[in-house]
Amino acid sequence: MRERGFTLLEVLVALAILAGAITTIVVTFNHHLSLVVRNREETTALLLARAKLAEPDFLTASTTDGTFAPDFPDITWKRLTTPTDYPGLQRFILTVSWQHGHRTLTLVTYDKK
Repeated sequence: MRERGFTLLEVLVALAILAGAITTIVVTFNHHLSLVVRNREETTALLLARAKLAEPDFLTASTTDGTFAPDFPDITWKRLTTPTDYPGLQRFILTVSWQHGHRTLTLVTYDKK
């Protein structure tokens, strides 16, 4: 009479397949979670940069760098003014940095002198 049940080999194969599937799910979840965090950081930086550019005196202010404290003290900004080939027109480059300068976003606008 034959006993019913699984052999050790069948159990090991099933566990190997299950381990592979779980590993794939965890890696995929972590990847997508990091994408969500990255997109949130980039969106925050972009909105802060656009708000900074929209300030009425931003292009003429003497301050050329700073932070977005108190709400976002780890996000910094820097403004660079350069001339263009067209008389009376200046290029303003706003660079927003976060993660201690490892991530940056740059916006460029032009204005009359």
